[in-house]
Amino acid sequence: MKKNMGLTDKIIRSSIAVIIAILYFTNLISGTLAIILGIFAIIFLITSFVSFCPLYFPFGFSTRKEV
Repeated sequence: MKKNMGLTDKIIRSSIAVIIAILYFTNLISGTLAIILGIFAIIFLITSFVSFCPLYFPFGFSTRKEV
């Protein structure tokens, strides 16, 4: 599993996950929408921590700067 996510990509994904969590805990989202967005938030956090996005892989796409 080769890393394919750059720092900016990881920051954006983590920020979106935090925003979703804030919306949930302030009761601005609930029900099915909260569940779906919660799943996306968890996926965003996992992909940010491992620096690998499975959707980028088949297309050979990478936001990581090669040094």
